[in-house]
Amino acid sequence: MIHTCQIEGLTLQTGDIICTMNGKPDILPGEFWLLVGRLVPGDVDHIAIFLGPDGRCVESGSRGVIDFHLQDEIWDAELMTEERGLLLDTFYGVSYPFAGMQLAEDEESLMRMKVAEYCLSQIGKPYNINFLNAESEKSFYCSQLAYKAYQQVGINLNTGLAMEQLPGTNEIIYPQEIWDGCVHRAVKRETVSFK
Repeated sequence: MIHTCQIEGLTLQTGDIICTMNGKPDILPGEFWLLVGRLVPGDVDHIAIFLGPDGRCVESGSRGVIDFHLQDEIWDAELMTEERGLLLDTFYGVSYPFAGMQLAEDEESLMRMKVAEYCLSQIGKPYNINFLNAESEKSFYCSQLAYKAYQQVGINLNTGLAMEQLPGTNEIIYPQEIWDGCVHRAVKRETVSFK
C-alpha cells in the first residue's frame, strides 16, 4: 500500500527521500553534527526514506539502519531523539526519484512498495563506515541505503559526484547527488533580517 503524508508543507509518498542538513544550532550535539556536515559535499548531508503509515521512515545513522516516525507533519529532530539518537539535523526538502518517469500508476505503486520492502528488510544492519563500498548489503550509510533500494527497481541514484583531488570518491553515494539527481522541492525558510 502506498502511503502519503505532509512534512513542513511538502507532500511525500512511500519511497520519497527526505533530505536534511546535519546540525541544529544552539545545542551541543547539533553543533557537533554541523561540523560533521561540513565534511560532506553540498548542502544536503543526510537522507531518510519515507515509508508510512503514521510518518514511518527508515534511515541509516549512528544506530545503524532503523525506523522512526515523523512527529505531527513537522521535522523536529529533538522530538525524534528517542528513536533516532542524537542525530540532530534540519529539514532541507524532499527528493522525488519517480517524478517525471511517466510510469503507469500501478507500475509506480509496485516500484514504491519494492523500495519500501527493501528498506524494511535492512533494519537492524550496522552503519557502513566504508563509504567507498556502496555495493555492500551487510551495512549501510544513509544515501547508500536509498541507492541500493532504488537499484531494486532499476533506478541508479549514483551520478558520479566526486570530491576533487580524491580518486575513487565517485564511488561514494552522496546525499547531495540524490538531491541534485532527482526532482526535488526545498522547504521554504524564513529569512532573518538584521536592522
